[in-house]
Amino acid sequence: MTFDTAYMITALVTMFVVIDPIAIAPVFLALTRGMSKAQRRLIAWRAVGVAGIILLVFAAFGEAVLNFIGISMPAFRVAGGILLFITALDMLFDRRTKRREDRADEDDHDDPSVFPMAIPLIAGPGSIASVILLTGEKPGGEGLITIIVISALTLIVMALTMQVSSALERAMGKTGINIVTRLLGMLLAALSVQFVLDGLAAFGFGPGPTPG
Repeated sequence: MTFDTAYMITALVTMFVVIDPIAIAPVFLALTRGMSKAQRRLIAWRAVGVAGIILLVFAAFGEAVLNFIGISMPAFRVAGGILLFITALDMLFDRRTKRREDRADEDDHDDPSVFPMAIPLIAGPGSIASVILLTGEKPGGEGLITIIVISALTLIVMALTMQVSSALERAMGKTGINIVTRLLGMLLAALSVQFVLDGLAAFGFGPGPTPG
């Protein structure tokens, strides 16, 4: 089995931008305020584990569920692209981080690993739509294996980022995190537009989908 390098890069950028490990650091700190390093480590790995299972299920069976309820993949590409574009706008105007911080304040649980960390902060509508869209771009084993590996790598980075979140926030500062978030938002906006264009092309509008 040969793997498409361009597809792998697109998938990696998409998942990293949507899950956004850097911007989650201040939110994780707020949710685990007053906890020990060992407790934070346990919560971080439990959160990414639960999120990983959710994303795996949607990567493997998401398109089958869409077919069962009568939604075509091109239609989902258009809808998913619009959803990701809204997420990109939230990142560009810093609404996403603010909303995550609000959830952290509202959901003051002893163990926030499953909710709100895993769902919906990590495995939310944007990341779920992304794994379905990306798997649909490469039907079969190649696409599924690629998305599983890339999602796992992104989630590992997320877990490690959460464990060093206090040091990362001190090093980058709020301004640094905002700059990175906005740059990732620009990348996500361009990727989301491409998803919409590929979906419309399947209905006969515009040029054909991009190769790969």
